[in-house]
Amino acid sequence: MEHTAHVDTFVRDNLPPKNRWPQLVFELPELQYPRRLNCAAELLDRMVAGGGGERTVIRTLVESKAYSCTYRALLDRANQIAHVLSEDLKLKPGNRVLLRAPNNPMMAACWFAVIKAGLVAVPTMPLLRSTELKQIIDKARVGAALCDLRLKEEMELARAGCRDMKQVLYFNDGGAGSLERNLAAKSTRFNNVDTAADDACMIAFTSGTTGRPKGTVHFHRDVLAMCDCFPRSCLMPTQNDIFCGTPPLAFTFGLGGLLCFPMRFGASTVLMERLTPDTLLGTIENFKATICFTAPTYYRQMAGLARNHDLGSLKKCVSAGEALPDSTRQLFKEASGIEIIDGIGATEMIHIFISHTPERVRRGATGYAIPGYEAKVIDEAGMPCAAGVVGRLAVKGPTGCRYLADARQKDYVISKGNMRGWNLTGDAYKTDADGYFYYQARTDDMIISAGYNIAGPEVEAALLQHPAVAECGVVGVADAERGQIVKACVVLKSGYTGNEPMVKELQEFVKKTIALYKYPRSVQFVASLPRTETGKLQRFRLRQAG
Repeated sequence: MEHTAHVDTFVRDNLPPKNRWPQLVFELPELQYPRRLNCAAELLDRMVAGGGGERTVIRTLVESKAYSCTYRALLDRANQIAHVLSEDLKLKPGNRVLLRAPNNPMMAACWFAVIKAGLVAVPTMPLLRSTELKQIIDKARVGAALCDLRLKEEMELARAGCRDMKQVLYFNDGGAGSLERNLAAKSTRFNNVDTAADDACMIAFTSGTTGRPKGTVHFHRDVLAMCDCFPRSCLMPTQNDIFCGTPPLAFTFGLGGLLCFPMRFGASTVLMERLTPDTLLGTIENFKATICFTAPTYYRQMAGLARNHDLGSLKKCVSAGEALPDSTRQLFKEASGIEIIDGIGATEMIHIFISHTPERVRRGATGYAIPGYEAKVIDEAGMPCAAGVVGRLAVKGPTGCRYLADARQKDYVISKGNMRGWNLTGDAYKTDADGYFYYQARTDDMIISAGYNIAGPEVEAALLQHPAVAECGVVGVADAERGQIVKACVVLKSGYTGNEPMVKELQEFVKKTIALYKYPRSVQFVASLPRTETGKLQRFRLRQAG
């Protein structure tokens, strides 16, 4: 880290103490990265320099018409935006830049521009509300943002309450003061900042069990490592592949699967802003997509609609974000003939570390540790569990957890004993005799619904703002379609009635307070909540009650 290119060393200064860092392993030949590395240059500039500039990289629809962008055009636009960031906004290497947009070509160009300029990207999901944005901005000390014009309202509300957020440029606008106006006169050539391989290039935020956001810091080499492990060993893509899917680029699952993976192999991707199971099938059909990334919920619904679409181009499907039920795997295989590639990753680890090839699938199993990673199931003492015994999942490889200024680092990375430096993902697993891993549950109170991580206490905090709510407890309960759904057990204040109109009122209230996907799909009115003698809510009893 002494060779950093960052002038602003805030991120570096707020990394965990070295004795809390994960142990990293770079045994594969493809993981031997040079000390100086800019991942944007590797994924974009190198492709153009190698003669692939006229290859298509991004496909989408613009006003219902097919639109495509070449590697050279993406490079030109990213370079122009990088000039705006460094010249007009006067940003210095190491400064943080918030990115806010649905999946579209400008979001991709902005991400590359930020990285090329030696800045630190802070991608955020379009659904986040101003209160959630403010937490992220304050935590990462973000001073500038590039934001889709359609998301201006929540951006401005957040900006008004943040002392560090000084500059926002809106795009997909074209008006005076927009990003498009600023970049119009800029050169399409840009000298990439000569960053170190272990300079931070991105802070990916994930919600903790308390709802307080955790910023996971990823280096330039981490971005390449996620490209050189899972897709290389499980997907084996070629330049002719066309990727598509639903995860937002603000999720590392989407950033990898829908942008970095295809570009690492000279392939192309379809970026669509809003997709339903039916329109995702239409996207595969219309763009002749070959590789699809989405959550189990979508695959289950797509199975019933597949007969209405020509899926002849589709070769591989990847599922992650939540456990893949075997029933969903079989339904989709029967409908499409494709064996879904399951996988588990984590924002802390940047992407998937346990998966399998279609040929090595095992029913009920997530898969095995992919080349580049090691995984074990351990007990509370840190000792390996025997096959069939449920324990905590521990992982290590070329990537690992580094929280930004967060004491919860001690809970994720083991700091002593024979497992020192291993990452604890918060998942309960068991293995079989052949080293396949079988998911059991989360080991904390995180709710995983349709691929989204939802913190129960955050939903509780939103509900408690409603004048009718005296107490509430929020848990995840099993659901055939979404894996889990958010269930709220609510104690109403005197004078209020627990009926269907009240259910709707509370649901709509939460939707307006925090991100839409976090609202409780099930609301149960109860006389009291189970608590310990010290007053702590016993969420496990709410889950047991169903």
